[in-house]
Amino acid sequence: MGDPKAFLNIPRQEAGYRPIHERITDFSQVEQTLNSHDRKLQASRCMDCGVPFCHWACPLGNKDPEFQDALYRGKWHEAYQILNSTNDFPEFTGRICPALCEKSCVLKLSCNEPVTIRENEAAIAEAAFREGYITPLQPERNGKKVAVIGAGPAGLSVAVRLNAKGYEVTLFDSKPMPGGLLRYGIPNFKLDKAVIDRRMKILKAEGILFKMGVHVDVQKLPVGFDAYAICTGTPTARDLSIPGRELKGIYFALDMLAQQNHILDGDTFPKDQLVNARGKRVLVIGGGDTGSDCIGTSIRQGAVSVTQIEIMPQPPIGHNPDTPWPQWPVVLKTTSSHEEGCTRRWSLASTRFIGKNGKVCGVEVEEVEWLPATDGNRPTMKSTGKKEVIEADMVLLAMGFLKPEQPKFAENVFVAGDAAHGASLVVRALADGRRVATEIDRYLEPLKENKK
Repeated sequence: MGDPKAFLNIPRQEAGYRPIHERITDFSQVEQTLNSHDRKLQASRCMDCGVPFCHWACPLGNKDPEFQDALYRGKWHEAYQILNSTNDFPEFTGRICPALCEKSCVLKLSCNEPVTIRENEAAIAEAAFREGYITPLQPERNGKKVAVIGAGPAGLSVAVRLNAKGYEVTLFDSKPMPGGLLRYGIPNFKLDKAVIDRRMKILKAEGILFKMGVHVDVQKLPVGFDAYAICTGTPTARDLSIPGRELKGIYFALDMLAQQNHILDGDTFPKDQLVNARGKRVLVIGGGDTGSDCIGTSIRQGAVSVTQIEIMPQPPIGHNPDTPWPQWPVVLKTTSSHEEGCTRRWSLASTRFIGKNGKVCGVEVEEVEWLPATDGNRPTMKSTGKKEVIEADMVLLAMGFLKPEQPKFAENVFVAGDAAHGASLVVRALADGRRVATEIDRYLEPLKENKK
């Protein structure tokens, strides 16, 4: 490393967010950036730790110490080449990844000040686009065709990997624009869609074919392809089947998030189809990142108040002795959306929706207790009988997604990402896309040899 002792005198410095009073008035990205000098200083904090647990923790196997060192030395092009060798879309993960690498950084484990790996990754990607380091590849074609069903993170990963190997790749998606969850599930204030469009122009210039607005039945795949990759994600949200579910004003989280992104893309909707929080008391059921996105979107739409409830207990702040490394640290996470104004409550189970004139006006909740796990089992939930009503004019269900059941496919059909494993992180979908691309290439290798 260029300066293996920099971590001793240079503290962790995050770029931070735009001021709250400013950012809640628009859907522009909330995260700010550091100047190049400060960014290089942050990269210098990557110490010569011997065993890079950050690399081990990253589903993509990013070579974090190597690109941190190149960045510290001002070798931005080299840093991007190292980063891009394992990550085809660092401009996405650099913005939305929860940074499993940082949770395993030796500086996180020793003094709770990990290297700003995610922010550094985003800065390298932006420099690469700004300086023209990213140019379309023109691979020699091998005569084989692959269809990728689903243009989300996993599908894009499969497509870019196989295209680089010379396959003619066609991406099919039912949505009008590529990106899947990246485009229609993540708010613009976390991932501006111009960032996606910029990369899609590169992929199109590299020869990847996009067939948007086309619904493909996975039981009747399009003909004319040598192999197929099913990357349709997890389309079915987990529902809350309690009395009153039929009331108006109760929506799945993606009903709001996807529609808002469509609107920002210029689409319009009839007034009676709008999922808008303006002037409403909003209750978000579910304490994860999707719930957080609903909070930020509701605030920007003009909600009167936003409350988020979670059935699990409130996790500890900072450190949780029950989830030591290498487990994922289950600690209290406060997002930029939480900072903007939200009441958060834990250990509450929803028992029924309450309505008036066919519209939801509240949710009855019951406080629950969680008994410690025994004999390796999961913790047990116990009802307390303590009930109350939380008033709400809009309820957003953000409780995750159901793992899809896939039919038995032919041997030339492969499944990747959430469609294969259930809902997970974007970075895991990207990694699984690379895995499936390798499997497809291995499967088609004899056909390429016969062609020769």
